[in-house]
Amino acid sequence: MAAISASQVKELRERTGLGMMECKKALTEAGGDIELAIENLRKSSGLKAAKKAGRTAAEGTVVTRVAADGSYGVVVEINSETDFVARDDNFKAFADKVADAFFAAKSEDVAAVMAGELESAREQLVQKIGENIGVRRCAVVEAPAGALVGEYVHGGRIGVLTVLKGGNSEVAKDVAMHVAAINPAVALPEDMPQEQLDKEKAIILAQPDMAGKPEQIAEKMVEGRLKKYLAENSLTEQPFVKDPNQSVAEFVKAAGGEVLGFTRFEVGEGIEKEEVDFAKEVMEQAGRR
Repeated sequence: MAAISASQVKELRERTGLGMMECKKALTEAGGDIELAIENLRKSSGLKAAKKAGRTAAEGTVVTRVAADGSYGVVVEINSETDFVARDDNFKAFADKVADAFFAAKSEDVAAVMAGELESAREQLVQKIGENIGVRRCAVVEAPAGALVGEYVHGGRIGVLTVLKGGNSEVAKDVAMHVAAINPAVALPEDMPQEQLDKEKAIILAQPDMAGKPEQIAEKMVEGRLKKYLAENSLTEQPFVKDPNQSVAEFVKAAGGEVLGFTRFEVGEGIEKEEVDFAKEVMEQAGRR
């Protein structure tokens, strides 16, 4: 049986708002897998949702570039080890140079774009700053005929490119701002993967209030809850962050546009990083003397 650490229990409590013993039990049953524990809790206790994992691993910045005519754009993530370095002017200048290179190359191939001069610049910056620096990823977003790409960067940590058919760059920017703030799963309800819908349906059916319901009633309840789930997680159906009285789709339509898609990068998402207990580390070092 996997040992359950206090930090795992703490994270699950922060993400679910449930009690310590309930979280510890759920983690034990899930073999220490936090995501599985959350899924099981949603089935057994009717937990509606859980917060996303707290702190993500790497530091750094996200930079975007969009063509003047809105025909295409790029979003690039450049990482550093600490937030302090991410705010350094030398690091920022390097990140801008990297974004310009990806934009000019119109390529997502990190190895190819970084080869040569940019890699030398990266190595020199590493030596100067004394911290590992790397270019993690890039996405190139192209607009089809009659569409345009918009951009928004929040605090250098979240970068979004949106694609609208019709509308204008300001509307596209406002939608990108919404995506940065709310982080929808998909652009349109029909974009939601069937696998995710099947998983959500299984969770709904396993919730306590579904027990003993006649099949027809249960199906209607599932249908209603899936519809609500899609509305909450699809960009076009969400209440627009700047005016909750209308949906994002309604906001864009009023400007003569239609949402086609989006790409969102957040610094460090998906990267695990060991949390360091500096107080404990200092005490251990002191004890060796």
